[in-house]
Amino acid sequence: MGTPSPSSVSTKLQRIAELASQSPPLVLTSLSHHIDIEFLREAHRLTRKDGAVGVDGQTAQEYAENLEANLQGLLGRFKTGTYKAPPVRRVLIPKGDGKQTRPIGVPTFEDKVLQRAVTMVLEAVYEQDFLACSYGFRRGRSPHTALQALWESLMPTGGGWVLEVDIQKFFDHLDHSQLRSFLDQRVRDGVVRRAIDKWLKAGVLEDGSVLHPESGTPQGGVISPLLANIYLHEVVDKWFEHEIKPRLSGRAALFRYADDMVMVFTGERDAQRVLQVLPKRLARFGLSLHPEKTRLVKFRRPSYDPPPCGGGRADRPGTFDLLGFTHFWGRSRRGRWVVHRKTAKDRFRRALKAANLWCRRHRHAPIVWQHRELSAKIRGHCAYYGITGNSRSLWLFRFKLLRLWRRWLSRRSQRGRLTWEAFGHLVERFPLPPASAIHSLCRRVANP
Repeated sequence: MGTPSPSSVSTKLQRIAELASQSPPLVLTSLSHHIDIEFLREAHRLTRKDGAVGVDGQTAQEYAENLEANLQGLLGRFKTGTYKAPPVRRVLIPKGDGKQTRPIGVPTFEDKVLQRAVTMVLEAVYEQDFLACSYGFRRGRSPHTALQALWESLMPTGGGWVLEVDIQKFFDHLDHSQLRSFLDQRVRDGVVRRAIDKWLKAGVLEDGSVLHPESGTPQGGVISPLLANIYLHEVVDKWFEHEIKPRLSGRAALFRYADDMVMVFTGERDAQRVLQVLPKRLARFGLSLHPEKTRLVKFRRPSYDPPPCGGGRADRPGTFDLLGFTHFWGRSRRGRWVVHRKTAKDRFRRALKAANLWCRRHRHAPIVWQHRELSAKIRGHCAYYGITGNSRSLWLFRFKLLRLWRRWLSRRSQRGRLTWEAFGHLVERFPLPPASAIHSLCRRVANP
């Protein structure tokens, strides 16, 4: 996030948080006065400067050339209600195994700055309300935090029944009227709410025309993750913690990162009951479960030794995916059954597909530059997937990346393929970094 925010901005956010924390049921009607020129400067500092440009084509560097005047104008339009939210530019990125795409909305840079300012204020309020089961896009939390909490929950109980929950096109189906009713329970500042409404109605620029969906919030917007968290906090988190768990006979836990979530139960009957009522709960708020990706998995610690020659057993535990990792039971170095994680197949294939495309497009670039970029790709891959127990998948990714690099270097000319011996000498001169685990996500728990 960069250097610490100015003391005056931090003080304002702390005051908002204290007020929201001391009076949870209180509806806050005066928040926008905290957003002043210094607040916008801080929002500008926290806004990414290397992101894609919006519909106006303006870069962060161009906006910064006349920063003070731009921020003053933005502040005036925000406070007077004359700010017009421009439509977001739609970009399609690969999803899952790469056969499908996910629409991403790219706001203008100025829109990002204002969204960041409003998000900072709302986060100070809703961080007092959000439950421990929510991990997505929250300060001090990350996908690895969620994975660690899930591991620590599964190990002492020996697993159980895991309900993989996939909400079908959540960001496209988020109901605006329901979201407004949720916001009404906590924030009714007219200036802030007016800006949020404008972002919801801004529309999407696609193929030269602006579309105005009646539901959803574009992924890619600075404020979209927070709005999604507010929505699912009311629809799923509070419902599960306060209405579902007290009615169950066994233990249960929810782990949610944005709209990616799993529910863990110690008893099958509890899991089946929740699976029956969950679609009805989501339908009340305009959402639905993906019929193929939502599934109930028996995930109990095995009570047997693996059969010889890889033979199967009817009671072999299943596997499930969360946040790009496949979870499964396996033996530790000491021979104990532990929950292992490895890179999910669709994420692995997608990463290799992207690497193959990159190597093909840049095969004629200088070797020194290719080496630097490929090294950064390996480090970036390990920065996310480099967790305890995933060494084989990390090594395999690096090995296949080396093969791709050799393949496309061999096609730089018609003079023949690059032999493995020659490629070996090249790699000795330009070695790629090792693929190693960075995050230690297997702490000691009771009764492993």
